[in-house]
Amino acid sequence: MPAPSPSPTHTATAARATGAGGSARPSALGPVALVVSAGISVQFGAALAVMVMPRVGAAGVVTLRLAAAAVVLLLICRPGVRGYSRSDWTTVVWFGVTMAGMNGLFYQAIDRIPLGPAVTLEVLGPLALSVAVSRRLVNLLWAGLALAGVVLLSTHGGGFGGLDPLGAALALGAGGMWAAYIVFSARTGRRFPQADGLALAMAVAALLSLPLGVLEAGSDLLLPGTLALGVGVAVLSSVLPYTLELLALRRLPAPTFAILMSLEPAIAAAAGFLVLHQAMSGLDALAIALVIAASMGAVRSQTRRRRAPDA
Repeated sequence: MPAPSPSPTHTATAARATGAGGSARPSALGPVALVVSAGISVQFGAALAVMVMPRVGAAGVVTLRLAAAAVVLLLICRPGVRGYSRSDWTTVVWFGVTMAGMNGLFYQAIDRIPLGPAVTLEVLGPLALSVAVSRRLVNLLWAGLALAGVVLLSTHGGGFGGLDPLGAALALGAGGMWAAYIVFSARTGRRFPQADGLALAMAVAALLSLPLGVLEAGSDLLLPGTLALGVGVAVLSSVLPYTLELLALRRLPAPTFAILMSLEPAIAAAAGFLVLHQAMSGLDALAIALVIAASMGAVRSQTRRRRAPDA
Protein backbone atom coordinates (compact mmCIF):
# COMPACT_ATOMS: atom_id res chain seq x y z
CA MET A 1 0.00 0.00 0.00
CA PRO A 2 1.65 3.27 -1.08
CA ALA A 3 1.82 5.96 1.52
CA PRO A 4 -0.11 9.15 0.76
CA SER A 5 1.97 12.17 -0.13
CA PRO A 6 1.23 15.72 1.04
CA SER A 7 0.81 17.39 -2.36
CA PRO A 8 0.74 16.62 -6.10
CA THR A 9 4.28 17.92 -6.55
CA HIS A 10 5.58 15.33 -4.09
CA THR A 11 3.93 12.29 -5.66
CA ALA A 12 6.86 11.61 -8.00
CA THR A 13 9.29 11.38 -5.09
CA ALA A 14 7.02 8.95 -3.25
CA ALA A 15 6.59 6.83 -6.38
CA ARG A 16 10.35 6.61 -6.93
CA ALA A 17 10.84 5.55 -3.32
CA THR A 18 8.30 2.72 -3.53
CA GLY A 19 8.79 1.68 -7.17
CA ALA A 20 11.17 -0.79 -8.72
CA GLY A 21 13.19 1.76 -10.66
CA GLY A 22 15.44 4.40 -9.20
CA SER A 23 16.41 6.64 -12.08
CA ALA A 24 14.75 9.94 -12.81
CA ARG A 25 14.07 9.27 -16.50
CA PRO A 26 11.81 6.18 -16.10
CA SER A 27 9.94 7.91 -13.29
CA ALA A 28 9.33 10.94 -15.50
CA LEU A 29 8.33 9.04 -18.63
CA GLY A 30 6.19 6.41 -16.93
CA PRO A 31 3.29 8.74 -16.00
CA VAL A 32 3.36 10.29 -19.47
CA ALA A 33 2.86 6.89 -21.10
CA LEU A 34 -0.03 6.25 -18.70
CA VAL A 35 -1.74 9.54 -19.60
CA VAL A 36 -1.31 9.05 -23.37
CA SER A 37 -2.62 5.48 -23.16
CA ALA A 38 -5.60 6.72 -21.16
CA GLY A 39 -6.35 9.35 -23.79
CA ILE A 40 -6.25 6.83 -26.62
CA SER A 41 -8.58 4.50 -24.75
CA VAL A 42 -11.14 7.13 -23.74
CA GLN A 43 -11.44 8.72 -27.18
CA PHE A 44 -11.90 5.43 -29.01
CA GLY A 45 -14.45 4.55 -26.35
CA ALA A 46 -16.24 7.83 -27.05
CA ALA A 47 -16.32 7.00 -30.76
CA LEU A 48 -17.90 3.64 -29.92
CA ALA A 49 -20.42 5.40 -27.67
CA VAL A 50 -21.55 7.59 -30.56
CA MET A 51 -22.65 4.43 -32.35
CA VAL A 52 -24.54 3.19 -29.26
CA MET A 53 -26.52 6.40 -28.70
CA PRO A 54 -29.25 5.66 -31.26
CA ARG A 55 -30.21 2.65 -29.15
CA VAL A 56 -30.44 4.15 -25.65
CA GLY A 57 -29.76 7.89 -25.92
CA ALA A 58 -27.02 9.91 -24.29
CA ALA A 59 -28.19 9.34 -20.70
CA GLY A 60 -28.54 5.62 -21.38
CA VAL A 61 -24.95 5.42 -22.65
CA VAL A 62 -23.70 7.22 -19.55
CA THR A 63 -25.59 4.82 -17.28
CA LEU A 64 -24.29 1.77 -19.14
CA ARG A 65 -20.74 3.09 -19.12
CA LEU A 66 -20.60 4.02 -15.44
CA ALA A 67 -22.59 1.04 -14.15
CA ALA A 68 -20.54 -1.51 -16.09
CA ALA A 69 -17.30 0.22 -15.09
CA ALA A 70 -18.35 0.24 -11.43
CA VAL A 71 -19.16 -3.48 -11.47
CA VAL A 72 -15.84 -4.35 -13.15
CA LEU A 73 -13.77 -2.19 -10.80
CA LEU A 74 -15.55 -3.38 -7.66
CA LEU A 75 -15.01 -7.02 -8.64
CA ILE A 76 -11.35 -6.46 -9.48
CA CYS A 77 -10.39 -4.16 -6.61
CA ARG A 78 -12.71 -5.43 -3.86
CA PRO A 79 -12.11 -2.18 -1.95
CA GLY A 80 -12.29 -2.12 1.82
CA VAL A 81 -14.65 0.31 3.49
CA ARG A 82 -13.16 0.46 6.98
CA GLY A 83 -10.39 2.58 8.38
CA TYR A 84 -11.13 5.72 6.38
CA SER A 85 -11.91 9.14 7.80
CA ARG A 86 -14.90 11.32 7.05
CA SER A 87 -12.61 13.49 4.93
CA ASP A 88 -11.57 10.44 2.89
CA TRP A 89 -15.20 9.56 2.17
CA THR A 90 -16.04 13.16 1.31
CA THR A 91 -13.22 13.16 -1.22
CA VAL A 92 -14.32 9.92 -2.86
CA VAL A 93 -17.96 11.08 -3.03
CA TRP A 94 -16.96 14.34 -4.72
CA PHE A 95 -14.77 12.34 -7.09
CA GLY A 96 -17.86 10.32 -8.02
CA VAL A 97 -19.93 13.48 -8.45
CA THR A 98 -17.36 14.97 -10.83
CA MET A 99 -17.23 11.76 -12.87
CA ALA A 100 -21.01 11.64 -13.18
CA GLY A 101 -21.17 15.31 -14.15
CA MET A 102 -18.29 15.10 -16.61
CA ASN A 103 -19.72 12.04 -18.37
CA GLY A 104 -23.30 13.25 -18.35
CA LEU A 105 -22.50 16.66 -19.80
CA PHE A 106 -20.04 15.32 -22.37
CA TYR A 107 -22.36 12.67 -23.79
CA GLN A 108 -25.21 15.16 -23.97
CA ALA A 109 -22.79 17.40 -25.89
CA ILE A 110 -21.70 14.80 -28.46
CA ASP A 111 -25.35 13.94 -28.97
CA ARG A 112 -25.68 17.49 -30.38
CA ILE A 113 -22.28 18.39 -31.86
CA PRO A 114 -19.45 16.40 -33.53
CA LEU A 115 -16.88 14.56 -31.41
CA GLY A 116 -13.86 16.66 -32.43
CA PRO A 117 -15.28 20.09 -31.55
CA ALA A 118 -16.84 18.68 -28.37
CA VAL A 119 -13.50 17.38 -27.08
CA THR A 120 -11.79 20.60 -28.18
CA LEU A 121 -14.18 22.67 -26.08
CA GLU A 122 -14.02 20.22 -23.19
CA VAL A 123 -10.23 20.33 -22.96
CA LEU A 124 -10.37 24.06 -22.17
CA GLY A 125 -11.25 23.04 -18.60
CA PRO A 126 -7.94 21.27 -17.89
CA LEU A 127 -6.06 24.04 -19.70
CA ALA A 128 -7.71 26.65 -17.49
CA LEU A 129 -6.74 24.57 -14.45
CA SER A 130 -3.11 24.45 -15.55
CA VAL A 131 -3.02 28.24 -15.83
CA ALA A 132 -4.84 28.77 -12.53
CA VAL A 133 -2.63 26.55 -10.36
CA SER A 134 0.76 26.91 -12.06
CA ARG A 135 3.34 29.06 -10.31
CA ARG A 136 5.99 28.88 -13.04
CA LEU A 137 6.06 31.07 -16.12
CA VAL A 138 7.22 28.21 -18.34
CA ASN A 139 4.06 26.22 -17.55
CA LEU A 140 1.94 29.20 -18.53
CA LEU A 141 3.81 29.41 -21.84
CA TRP A 142 3.28 25.71 -22.59
CA ALA A 143 -0.39 26.07 -21.68
CA GLY A 144 -0.66 29.00 -24.07
CA LEU A 145 0.88 26.97 -26.89
CA ALA A 146 -1.50 24.10 -26.19
CA LEU A 147 -4.42 26.51 -26.15
CA ALA A 148 -3.34 27.84 -29.55
CA GLY A 149 -3.45 24.30 -30.88
CA VAL A 150 -6.87 23.70 -29.38
CA VAL A 151 -8.21 26.90 -30.95
CA LEU A 152 -6.73 25.96 -34.30
CA LEU A 153 -8.26 22.50 -34.05
CA SER A 154 -11.64 24.18 -33.63
CA THR A 155 -11.63 24.75 -37.38
CA HIS A 156 -12.17 20.99 -37.82
CA GLY A 157 -15.41 20.35 -39.65
CA GLY A 158 -16.06 24.01 -40.36
CA GLY A 159 -15.36 25.56 -36.97
CA PHE A 160 -17.62 26.37 -34.04
CA GLY A 161 -19.80 28.91 -35.80
CA GLY A 162 -22.43 26.40 -36.86
CA LEU A 163 -22.50 24.38 -33.65
CA ASP A 164 -25.63 23.96 -31.60
CA PRO A 165 -25.24 26.53 -28.75
CA LEU A 166 -26.56 24.13 -26.11
CA GLY A 167 -24.18 21.41 -27.27
CA ALA A 168 -21.24 23.82 -27.08
CA ALA A 169 -22.30 24.97 -23.61
CA LEU A 170 -22.59 21.36 -22.43
CA ALA A 171 -19.07 20.63 -23.74
CA LEU A 172 -17.70 23.63 -21.85
CA GLY A 173 -19.52 22.45 -18.73
CA ALA A 174 -17.96 19.03 -19.16
CA GLY A 175 -14.58 20.76 -19.33
CA GLY A 176 -15.23 22.43 -15.98
CA MET A 177 -16.12 19.08 -14.46
CA TRP A 178 -13.01 17.58 -16.05
CA ALA A 179 -10.86 20.13 -14.23
CA ALA A 180 -12.58 19.18 -10.96
CA TYR A 181 -12.08 15.51 -11.82
CA ILE A 182 -8.31 16.06 -12.08
CA VAL A 183 -8.23 17.62 -8.61
CA PHE A 184 -10.34 14.96 -6.91
CA SER A 185 -8.65 12.10 -8.76
CA ALA A 186 -5.29 13.22 -7.39
CA ARG A 187 -6.70 13.54 -3.86
CA THR A 188 -8.38 10.15 -4.05
CA GLY A 189 -5.21 8.50 -5.33
CA ARG A 190 -3.31 9.78 -2.30
CA ARG A 191 -5.95 8.69 0.22
CA PHE A 192 -6.86 5.20 -1.07
CA PRO A 193 -4.56 2.31 -2.04
CA GLN A 194 -4.28 1.05 -5.61
CA ALA A 195 -7.55 1.79 -7.47
CA ASP A 196 -9.83 1.29 -4.45
CA GLY A 197 -10.89 4.93 -4.34
CA LEU A 198 -11.62 4.90 -8.05
CA ALA A 199 -13.86 1.83 -7.69
CA LEU A 200 -15.82 3.44 -4.86
CA ALA A 201 -16.14 6.75 -6.71
CA MET A 202 -17.29 4.94 -9.85
CA ALA A 203 -20.05 3.30 -7.81
CA VAL A 204 -21.16 6.74 -6.61
CA ALA A 205 -21.17 8.04 -10.20
CA ALA A 206 -23.17 5.03 -11.41
CA LEU A 207 -25.82 5.52 -8.73
CA LEU A 208 -26.15 9.20 -9.64
CA SER A 209 -26.56 8.46 -13.36
CA LEU A 210 -28.92 5.49 -13.00
CA PRO A 211 -32.24 7.39 -12.65
CA LEU A 212 -31.61 9.48 -15.77
CA GLY A 213 -30.57 6.46 -17.81
CA VAL A 214 -33.61 4.44 -16.78
CA LEU A 215 -35.88 7.40 -17.48
CA GLU A 216 -34.53 7.81 -21.03
CA ALA A 217 -33.91 4.21 -22.14
CA GLY A 218 -35.97 2.03 -19.81
CA SER A 219 -35.77 -1.71 -20.50
CA ASP A 220 -33.66 -1.14 -23.63
CA LEU A 221 -30.66 -0.93 -21.28
CA LEU A 222 -31.03 -4.67 -20.61
CA LEU A 223 -30.96 -5.88 -24.22
CA PRO A 224 -27.98 -8.28 -24.61
CA GLY A 225 -26.47 -6.48 -27.60
CA THR A 226 -26.79 -3.11 -25.92
CA LEU A 227 -25.28 -4.45 -22.70
CA ALA A 228 -22.31 -5.87 -24.60
CA LEU A 229 -21.65 -2.55 -26.32
CA GLY A 230 -22.08 -0.77 -23.00
CA VAL A 231 -19.41 -2.96 -21.43
CA GLY A 232 -17.09 -2.16 -24.32
CA VAL A 233 -17.65 1.57 -23.84
CA ALA A 234 -17.13 1.18 -20.09
CA VAL A 235 -13.81 -0.63 -20.44
CA LEU A 236 -12.43 1.76 -23.08
CA SER A 237 -13.85 5.00 -21.66
CA SER A 238 -13.80 4.42 -17.90
CA VAL A 239 -12.03 1.34 -16.50
CA LEU A 240 -8.76 1.64 -18.41
CA PRO A 241 -8.37 5.44 -18.70
CA TYR A 242 -9.47 6.33 -15.17
CA THR A 243 -7.20 3.69 -13.66
CA LEU A 244 -4.24 4.84 -15.76
CA GLU A 245 -4.90 8.50 -14.96
CA LEU A 246 -5.22 7.83 -11.25
CA LEU A 247 -1.88 6.01 -11.25
CA ALA A 248 -0.29 8.80 -13.30
CA LEU A 249 -1.54 11.50 -10.92
CA ARG A 250 0.32 9.81 -8.07
CA ARG A 251 3.56 10.60 -9.87
CA LEU A 252 2.76 13.64 -12.02
CA PRO A 253 1.85 17.13 -10.74
CA ALA A 254 -1.64 18.33 -11.59
CA PRO A 255 -0.49 21.30 -13.78
CA THR A 256 1.60 19.04 -16.04
CA PHE A 257 -1.18 16.45 -16.15
CA ALA A 258 -3.65 19.15 -17.18
CA ILE A 259 -1.45 20.31 -20.04
CA LEU A 260 -1.06 16.71 -21.22
CA MET A 261 -4.84 16.61 -21.48
CA SER A 262 -4.47 18.95 -24.46
CA LEU A 263 -3.63 15.80 -26.43
CA GLU A 264 -7.26 14.74 -26.19
CA PRO A 265 -8.54 16.72 -29.24
CA ALA A 266 -5.78 15.24 -31.38
CA ILE A 267 -6.61 11.72 -30.21
CA ALA A 268 -10.31 12.42 -30.74
CA ALA A 269 -9.60 13.54 -34.31
CA ALA A 270 -7.71 10.30 -34.94
CA ALA A 271 -10.53 8.24 -33.41
CA GLY A 272 -13.07 10.12 -35.51
CA PHE A 273 -11.05 9.41 -38.64
CA LEU A 274 -10.52 5.70 -37.95
CA VAL A 275 -13.89 4.80 -36.39
CA LEU A 276 -16.36 7.44 -37.60
CA HIS A 277 -14.61 8.18 -40.94
CA GLN A 278 -14.20 11.90 -40.24
CA ALA A 279 -11.41 13.35 -42.42
CA MET A 280 -8.64 15.57 -41.02
CA SER A 281 -7.43 18.74 -42.76
CA GLY A 282 -3.98 20.30 -42.90
CA LEU A 283 -4.99 22.71 -40.12
CA ASP A 284 -5.96 19.74 -37.98
CA ALA A 285 -2.48 18.27 -38.45
CA LEU A 286 -0.86 21.59 -37.50
CA ALA A 287 -3.04 21.81 -34.40
CA ILE A 288 -2.04 18.29 -33.41
CA ALA A 289 1.63 19.25 -33.78
CA LEU A 290 1.12 22.27 -31.52
CA VAL A 291 -0.56 20.36 -28.71
CA ILE A 292 2.03 17.56 -28.88
CA ALA A 293 4.85 20.13 -28.76
CA ALA A 294 3.22 21.80 -25.75
CA SER A 295 2.83 18.48 -23.97
CA MET A 296 6.43 17.45 -24.64
CA GLY A 297 7.65 20.83 -23.43
CA ALA A 298 5.63 20.58 -20.24
CA VAL A 299 6.99 17.12 -19.46
CA ARG A 300 10.55 18.17 -20.24
CA SER A 301 10.36 21.22 -17.98
CA GLN A 302 8.89 19.05 -15.21
CA THR A 303 11.72 16.52 -15.63
CA ARG A 304 14.30 19.30 -15.27
CA ARG A 305 12.53 20.56 -12.15
CA ARG A 306 12.75 17.10 -10.53
CA ARG A 307 16.44 16.79 -11.35
CA ALA A 308 17.34 20.22 -9.99
CA PRO A 309 17.63 19.24 -6.26
CA ASP A 310 20.00 16.41 -7.15
CA ALA A 311 22.25 18.53 -9.35
